[in-house]
Amino acid sequence: MSAALRRELADFLLSRRRQVDPATVGLPPGGPRRQPGLRREEVALLSGVSHTWYTWLEQGRDIRPSRRVVDALARTLRMSAAEHEYVLRLTGHGVPFPATPGPELPTHVQRLLDALVPSPAYAITASWSIVGWNRAYGRLYPGVAEVAPADRNLLWLVFTDPAVRALLGDWSADSRRFLTQFRADVGARLQDPEVVDLLARLEAASEHFRTGWASHDVDRFTSGERRFEHPQVGTLLLEHHQLTPADAPGLQLVVYTAAEGSDAAAKLVRLTA
Repeated sequence: MSAALRRELADFLLSRRRQVDPATVGLPPGGPRRQPGLRREEVALLSGVSHTWYTWLEQGRDIRPSRRVVDALARTLRMSAAEHEYVLRLTGHGVPFPATPGPELPTHVQRLLDALVPSPAYAITASWSIVGWNRAYGRLYPGVAEVAPADRNLLWLVFTDPAVRALLGDWSADSRRFLTQFRADVGARLQDPEVVDLLARLEAASEHFRTGWASHDVDRFTSGERRFEHPQVGTLLLEHHQLTPADAPGLQLVVYTAAEGSDAAAKLVRLTA
Protein backbone atom coordinates (compact mmCIF):
# COMPACT_ATOMS: atom_id res chain seq x y z
CA MET A 1 0.00 0.00 0.00
CA SER A 2 1.22 3.49 -0.82
CA ALA A 3 1.57 6.14 1.89
CA ALA A 4 -1.51 7.91 0.50
CA LEU A 5 -3.64 4.78 0.77
CA ARG A 6 -2.35 3.99 4.26
CA ARG A 7 -3.28 7.50 5.37
CA GLU A 8 -6.74 7.20 3.82
CA LEU A 9 -7.29 3.82 5.50
CA ALA A 10 -6.17 5.23 8.86
CA ASP A 11 -8.46 8.26 8.61
CA PHE A 12 -11.37 6.15 7.40
CA LEU A 13 -11.08 3.66 10.27
CA LEU A 14 -10.90 6.51 12.77
CA SER A 15 -14.00 8.16 11.32
CA ARG A 16 -15.98 4.88 11.42
CA ARG A 17 -14.76 4.06 14.96
CA ARG A 18 -16.08 7.34 16.28
CA GLN A 19 -19.51 6.65 14.82
CA VAL A 20 -20.12 3.32 16.61
CA ASP A 21 -22.23 3.36 19.77
CA PRO A 22 -20.49 1.04 22.28
CA ALA A 23 -23.89 -0.39 23.28
CA THR A 24 -24.47 -1.67 19.73
CA VAL A 25 -21.45 -3.98 19.97
CA GLY A 26 -22.40 -5.35 23.39
CA LEU A 27 -20.11 -3.25 25.55
CA PRO A 28 -21.43 -2.34 29.00
CA PRO A 29 -21.94 1.33 29.80
CA GLY A 30 -18.81 2.82 31.24
CA GLY A 31 -17.60 6.17 32.41
CA PRO A 32 -17.45 9.28 30.27
CA ARG A 33 -15.38 9.06 27.09
CA ARG A 34 -13.10 11.77 25.80
CA GLN A 35 -14.21 10.99 22.24
CA PRO A 36 -17.45 9.53 20.89
CA GLY A 37 -17.53 5.96 19.66
CA LEU A 38 -15.26 3.05 20.46
CA ARG A 39 -11.78 3.13 21.91
CA ARG A 40 -8.92 1.63 19.93
CA GLU A 41 -8.44 -1.17 22.42
CA GLU A 42 -12.13 -2.07 22.12
CA VAL A 43 -11.93 -2.28 18.33
CA ALA A 44 -8.82 -4.45 18.64
CA LEU A 45 -10.42 -6.79 21.18
CA LEU A 46 -13.65 -7.20 19.22
CA SER A 47 -11.75 -7.76 15.95
CA GLY A 48 -9.25 -10.30 17.32
CA VAL A 49 -6.10 -8.23 16.82
CA SER A 50 -3.64 -6.67 19.25
CA HIS A 51 -4.14 -3.14 20.52
CA THR A 52 -0.67 -2.17 19.32
CA TRP A 53 -1.24 -3.55 15.82
CA TYR A 54 -4.56 -1.75 15.44
CA THR A 55 -2.97 1.47 16.73
CA TRP A 56 -0.32 1.15 14.04
CA LEU A 57 -3.06 0.70 11.45
CA GLU A 58 -4.73 3.96 12.53
CA GLN A 59 -1.33 5.65 12.49
CA GLY A 60 -0.82 4.76 8.84
CA ARG A 61 2.13 2.43 9.49
CA ASP A 62 3.41 0.29 6.62
CA ILE A 63 1.42 -2.85 7.38
CA ARG A 64 -1.13 -4.71 5.27
CA PRO A 65 -4.12 -6.30 6.99
CA SER A 66 -5.30 -9.68 5.73
CA ARG A 67 -8.72 -10.17 4.21
CA ARG A 68 -9.84 -11.89 7.41
CA VAL A 69 -8.81 -8.90 9.52
CA VAL A 70 -10.49 -6.43 7.15
CA ASP A 71 -13.71 -8.43 7.36
CA ALA A 72 -13.46 -8.51 11.15
CA LEU A 73 -12.93 -4.74 11.33
CA ALA A 74 -15.89 -4.20 9.03
CA ARG A 75 -18.11 -6.24 11.37
CA THR A 76 -16.83 -4.49 14.50
CA LEU A 77 -17.22 -1.02 13.03
CA ARG A 78 -20.65 -1.82 11.62
CA MET A 79 -19.60 -0.87 8.10
CA SER A 80 -22.15 -0.78 5.33
CA ALA A 81 -21.58 -2.94 2.25
CA ALA A 82 -20.21 0.10 0.40
CA GLU A 83 -17.83 0.94 3.26
CA HIS A 84 -16.64 -2.67 3.51
CA GLU A 85 -15.97 -2.80 -0.22
CA TYR A 86 -14.11 0.52 0.01
CA VAL A 87 -11.75 -0.79 2.71
CA LEU A 88 -11.17 -3.98 0.73
CA ARG A 89 -10.09 -1.91 -2.25
CA LEU A 90 -7.85 0.30 -0.14
CA THR A 91 -6.10 -2.78 1.24
CA GLY A 92 -5.76 -4.55 -2.11
CA HIS A 93 -8.39 -7.21 -1.44
CA GLY A 94 -11.21 -5.79 -3.55
CA VAL A 95 -12.12 -6.20 -7.19
CA PRO A 96 -9.30 -4.68 -9.29
CA PHE A 97 -10.07 -1.46 -11.09
CA PRO A 98 -10.30 -1.69 -14.88
CA ALA A 99 -7.61 -0.07 -16.98
CA THR A 100 -7.93 3.67 -17.48
CA PRO A 101 -9.39 4.39 -20.93
CA GLY A 102 -7.67 6.58 -23.47
CA PRO A 103 -8.59 10.23 -23.98
CA GLU A 104 -10.83 9.48 -26.98
CA LEU A 105 -14.30 8.01 -26.55
CA PRO A 106 -14.71 4.87 -28.70
CA THR A 107 -16.91 5.68 -31.69
CA HIS A 108 -19.29 2.80 -30.99
CA VAL A 109 -19.90 4.14 -27.47
CA GLN A 110 -20.72 7.58 -28.92
CA ARG A 111 -23.17 5.93 -31.33
CA LEU A 112 -24.84 4.22 -28.39
CA LEU A 113 -25.17 7.53 -26.54
CA ASP A 114 -26.67 9.13 -29.65
CA ALA A 115 -29.17 6.30 -30.07
CA LEU A 116 -30.54 6.97 -26.57
CA VAL A 117 -31.93 10.42 -27.47
CA PRO A 118 -34.27 11.87 -26.17
CA SER A 119 -32.87 10.39 -22.95
CA PRO A 120 -29.89 12.47 -21.76
CA ALA A 121 -26.74 10.35 -21.51
CA TYR A 122 -23.02 10.89 -21.09
CA ALA A 123 -19.84 8.90 -20.51
CA ILE A 124 -17.33 9.37 -17.68
CA THR A 125 -13.96 7.86 -16.86
CA ALA A 126 -12.98 6.29 -13.52
CA SER A 127 -12.03 9.76 -12.25
CA TRP A 128 -15.35 11.17 -13.50
CA SER A 129 -14.03 13.16 -16.44
CA ILE A 130 -16.85 13.61 -18.96
CA VAL A 131 -15.56 12.31 -22.28
CA GLY A 132 -18.75 12.14 -24.33
CA TRP A 133 -22.45 12.99 -24.33
CA ASN A 134 -25.48 13.00 -26.58
CA ARG A 135 -27.61 15.87 -27.87
CA ALA A 136 -30.18 15.40 -25.12
CA TYR A 137 -27.58 15.85 -22.39
CA GLY A 138 -26.25 18.88 -24.26
CA ARG A 139 -29.75 20.37 -23.99
CA LEU A 140 -30.21 19.36 -20.35
CA TYR A 141 -26.88 20.95 -19.42
CA PRO A 142 -25.89 23.29 -22.28
CA GLY A 143 -22.70 24.37 -20.50
CA VAL A 144 -21.01 21.00 -20.96
CA ALA A 145 -19.78 21.90 -24.44
CA GLU A 146 -18.41 25.25 -23.28
CA VAL A 147 -16.38 23.93 -20.36
CA ALA A 148 -12.65 23.59 -20.94
CA PRO A 149 -11.74 19.89 -21.29
CA ALA A 150 -9.49 20.11 -18.21
CA ASP A 151 -12.51 21.22 -16.14
CA ARG A 152 -15.02 18.86 -17.72
CA ASN A 153 -15.19 16.64 -14.67
CA LEU A 154 -18.54 15.75 -13.13
CA LEU A 155 -17.50 16.29 -9.52
CA TRP A 156 -15.76 19.58 -10.34
CA LEU A 157 -18.85 20.88 -12.15
CA VAL A 158 -21.22 19.83 -9.35
CA PHE A 159 -19.26 21.85 -6.81
CA THR A 160 -18.14 24.83 -8.90
CA ASP A 161 -20.61 25.52 -11.74
CA PRO A 162 -23.58 27.73 -10.72
CA ALA A 163 -25.57 26.37 -13.68
CA VAL A 164 -25.24 22.80 -12.38
CA ARG A 165 -26.16 23.97 -8.90
CA ALA A 166 -29.34 25.56 -10.25
CA LEU A 167 -30.12 22.49 -12.37
CA LEU A 168 -29.97 19.98 -9.52
CA GLY A 169 -33.27 19.71 -7.67
CA ASP A 170 -31.71 19.57 -4.19
CA TRP A 171 -28.11 20.65 -4.59
CA SER A 172 -27.09 20.10 -0.97
CA ALA A 173 -28.28 16.49 -0.90
CA ASP A 174 -27.35 15.78 -4.53
CA SER A 175 -23.80 17.11 -4.19
CA ARG A 176 -23.30 15.05 -1.03
CA ARG A 177 -24.50 11.95 -2.87
CA PHE A 178 -22.10 12.60 -5.74
CA LEU A 179 -19.22 13.08 -3.30
CA THR A 180 -19.79 9.83 -1.39
CA GLN A 181 -20.16 7.86 -4.62
CA PHE A 182 -17.02 9.42 -6.08
CA ARG A 183 -15.04 8.37 -3.02
CA ALA A 184 -16.33 4.82 -3.40
CA ASP A 185 -15.44 4.84 -7.10
CA VAL A 186 -11.88 6.16 -6.82
CA GLY A 187 -11.02 3.84 -3.92
CA ALA A 188 -7.45 2.70 -4.42
CA ARG A 189 -6.83 5.43 -7.04
CA LEU A 190 -6.54 8.17 -4.44
CA GLN A 191 -2.80 8.40 -5.12
CA ASP A 192 -3.21 8.86 -8.90
CA PRO A 193 -1.95 12.30 -10.03
CA GLU A 194 -5.23 13.09 -11.80
CA VAL A 195 -7.26 12.37 -8.66
CA VAL A 196 -4.79 14.15 -6.37
CA ASP A 197 -4.97 17.26 -8.56
CA LEU A 198 -8.77 17.19 -8.72
CA LEU A 199 -9.14 16.85 -4.96
CA ALA A 200 -6.67 19.66 -4.31
CA ARG A 201 -8.53 21.98 -6.66
CA LEU A 202 -11.90 21.11 -5.14
CA GLU A 203 -10.65 21.66 -1.60
CA ALA A 204 -9.38 25.08 -2.63
CA ALA A 205 -12.58 25.99 -4.48
CA SER A 206 -15.41 24.70 -2.28
CA GLU A 207 -15.92 24.77 1.48
CA HIS A 208 -18.91 22.45 1.05
CA PHE A 209 -16.62 19.93 -0.65
CA ARG A 210 -13.96 20.25 2.06
CA THR A 211 -16.49 19.54 4.79
CA GLY A 212 -18.02 16.59 2.96
CA TRP A 213 -14.68 15.04 2.01
CA ALA A 214 -13.42 15.27 5.59
CA SER A 215 -16.35 13.07 6.72
CA HIS A 216 -14.87 10.08 4.82
CA ASP A 217 -18.41 8.93 3.99
CA VAL A 218 -18.79 6.50 1.08
CA ASP A 219 -21.83 5.05 -0.64
CA ARG A 220 -22.64 2.90 -3.64
CA PHE A 221 -24.51 4.15 -6.66
CA THR A 222 -28.16 3.12 -6.79
CA SER A 223 -30.57 3.77 -9.62
CA GLY A 224 -33.38 6.07 -8.58
CA GLU A 225 -35.43 9.13 -9.31
CA ARG A 226 -33.63 12.47 -9.59
CA ARG A 227 -35.21 15.92 -9.90
CA PHE A 228 -33.87 18.62 -12.19
CA GLU A 229 -35.05 22.21 -12.54
CA HIS A 230 -34.52 23.19 -16.17
CA PRO A 231 -34.89 26.83 -17.29
CA GLN A 232 -36.78 25.84 -20.46
CA VAL A 233 -39.07 22.96 -19.50
CA GLY A 234 -39.28 23.29 -15.71
CA THR A 235 -39.20 20.34 -13.34
CA LEU A 236 -37.92 17.08 -14.81
CA LEU A 237 -38.29 13.83 -12.87
CA LEU A 238 -35.77 11.41 -14.34
CA GLU A 239 -34.61 7.93 -13.41
CA HIS A 240 -30.83 7.73 -13.09
CA HIS A 241 -28.97 4.67 -14.41
CA GLN A 242 -25.29 3.73 -14.83
CA LEU A 243 -23.95 1.12 -17.23
CA THR A 244 -20.47 -0.19 -18.03
CA PRO A 245 -19.71 -1.33 -21.60
CA ALA A 246 -18.27 -4.85 -21.60
CA ASP A 247 -15.55 -3.82 -24.07
CA ALA A 248 -14.77 -0.49 -22.36
CA PRO A 249 -14.78 -1.34 -18.63
CA GLY A 250 -12.97 1.86 -17.70
CA LEU A 251 -16.02 3.90 -18.71
CA GLN A 252 -19.39 4.44 -17.09
CA LEU A 253 -22.41 5.48 -19.11
CA VAL A 254 -24.88 7.65 -17.21
CA VAL A 255 -28.41 7.61 -18.62
CA TYR A 256 -31.49 9.55 -17.51
CA THR A 257 -34.87 8.19 -18.53
CA ALA A 258 -38.29 9.69 -17.86
CA ALA A 259 -39.58 8.70 -14.41
CA GLU A 260 -42.68 6.54 -14.46
CA GLY A 261 -45.90 8.53 -14.03
CA SER A 262 -44.21 11.87 -14.73
CA ASP A 263 -44.50 14.25 -17.68
CA ALA A 264 -40.74 14.07 -18.27
CA ALA A 265 -40.99 12.03 -21.49
CA ALA A 266 -42.92 14.78 -23.29
CA LYS A 267 -40.61 17.44 -21.87
CA LEU A 268 -37.50 15.61 -23.08
CA VAL A 269 -38.98 15.40 -26.58
CA ARG A 270 -39.61 19.16 -26.49
CA LEU A 271 -36.11 19.79 -25.19
CA THR A 272 -34.47 17.84 -28.02
CA ALA A 273 -36.79 18.93 -30.85
